[in-house]
Amino acid sequence: MFKLNNDILYLIFKELQNNKKVLLSGLTVNKTWCETIVPILWRNPWKYLKNNKLEKKLLLNTIITQLSDESRNNLKSQGVDFPTNPYQRPLFDYMSFCRYLNLNNINEIINIFIDNINEKSVFLIVREEILKLFINKNTRLTHLCIPHQFDYQINLILDANLCFSELEFLSCNTSISNNVLNGLIEICKPIKELELIIEKGGNNYEIINLIKAMKRLFNVNLHYLQNEQNDESFCRILEGSLVTHANSIRYFKMTGRSITKFISSFVNLNKLELIATDHNNVAAWNCLKNLSLPFIRILKARSIPIEALVSLIKNTNGCLTTIKIDYIAHTFDNNKCIIQAIYQSCPNLEYLKLFFKSSNILELNNLLNNCQYLSKLHIIIDNYFESGALYNWDYLFEVLTSSSPACLYNLKFCFDEAPTLESLKLFLDNWKNRRSMLLKTMQINDIFLNPLNFWSDKHLDLLKEYKAKGIVKRYYHCLH
Repeated sequence: MFKLNNDILYLIFKELQNNKKVLLSGLTVNKTWCETIVPILWRNPWKYLKNNKLEKKLLLNTIITQLSDESRNNLKSQGVDFPTNPYQRPLFDYMSFCRYLNLNNINEIINIFIDNINEKSVFLIVREEILKLFINKNTRLTHLCIPHQFDYQINLILDANLCFSELEFLSCNTSISNNVLNGLIEICKPIKELELIIEKGGNNYEIINLIKAMKRLFNVNLHYLQNEQNDESFCRILEGSLVTHANSIRYFKMTGRSITKFISSFVNLNKLELIATDHNNVAAWNCLKNLSLPFIRILKARSIPIEALVSLIKNTNGCLTTIKIDYIAHTFDNNKCIIQAIYQSCPNLEYLKLFFKSSNILELNNLLNNCQYLSKLHIIIDNYFESGALYNWDYLFEVLTSSSPACLYNLKFCFDEAPTLESLKLFLDNWKNRRSMLLKTMQINDIFLNPLNFWSDKHLDLLKEYKAKGIVKRYYHCLH
C-alpha cells in the first residue's frame, strides 16, 4: 500500500467513502494517505453528522478556522466573536473539497454557537460569512439542499454562478419563496436530480418554471406531505411539468400517491420506487394498472396494494433484475398472484425481496426454477390470514436446497417464529455442495411470542459450526 501512487490510493479510498471509521484511521498513516483521504471526507461532511451535537460543534469549529481575517474582523465589529483560542489556520482548505451544501445543517451548527436562537440578527450575520466560505470562485458544488422557509438568495453571493456551474442535485420545499426560487432558476439549469418536498398547501406554482429551466432531468423524487390532504390543483400542474422531461427521466421515487397518471409517460424509466402513506386507499394506486414500463430494471415498493404491483410487473418487458417489496397485509390469493407474476415475467431477476406464505411455498419452487439468475433472496415469513398456523420451515428449506439456481448464495429471512435447530441443521447439511452461503436472519421482537420460538444462542452456535465447515461464509442476526 505504501508504494501505490496517489491516483490508485484515491480510487481505493473512494470505494471506502461510506466507511468513516476506516478513513479516519487512515489519516494518521502518512502524509500521502492524509492528503488523499481528506478531500474524500470533506466531499460531503454533512452525512457524518446525524443528530450528534458534539460532531456538529466540531464541524463548526473547523469551519470557523477557515474564515479570513477580514471576515473575522467584520464579525467582531458586529459583536460576534468566536471562542477560538489560539486561532490557527488549518493545513487544508477544507471548503474547497466540499461538493455538498446542506443549508439545513448550516442552520443547525450555527444555532449551536448562538445560545439564544431568537437572536436572528446574529444568526444572519454568521450565516452570511459561512456561506461565503462554501460559495465562491474556488468551490464547485454539485449537491444543494434547501430547507423549509429558507430566505436567503444564495445566487447573489459573489461568483455563485461559477460555484454552481456543475450543480447536479437539488432538494427543496415546494413552498419556497419567490425571491429564493427566482435565484435558483438562474443557477439550476445543469441539474440532473431533483427532490421536492410537497406541502398540503401554500405551494409556489412558480416552481414549474424551475423544472422547465432544467436542461435534462434524470432522477426525480417527490415526497408528498399529508398525502390525504394534498393540494390537488398544484399537484396536477407539477406532475404535468415533469412530463416535459419524460424521455430523459431514468429514476423516479414517490412517497405518497400521484394525482394524475404521469408515470406512464416515463417510457425510458430504469428504476421505480413507490412508498404509500395511505395504506387503506387501494383505488389511489389504480394508476399502476395497465402501466407499461418496458425498460424498468429495479422496482421497490412499500405499502403498495398487491393488485397494483401484480399488474405493473406483468406489463414489464422481462428486464426487471431487482424487486424489493416490503410487507403489506394481503391474502393467500394475492400472495400467489404476485409470485406467479414475478416468475412468469422476470426471467432475468437477480435480487428478490418478497413475503411468502407457508401455503405458497410451492410457488417459490416454481420461481426458483424459472429465475435462474437469482443470486440474492430476502424472504419475509408471513402467515397472516392462515389461522395462526406455524410456518412450514422444513418445506421451505427443502425447496431452497433442491430448486435454487446455482448462483443463489445470499439469503435473508425475516420472521416472527424461528425455525427449530433440527430444521436449520438439515438445511445447512443439504447446502454443503453449493456455493458458501451469506446468511442474515431478522426476528420481529414480539413480547407475546413463545420463548421457544426465539432465535437462540444455540442457533448461533450451530452456524459457527457450519461456518467452520465452509458451508456458511458469513452470517448475521438481529432483532427488528
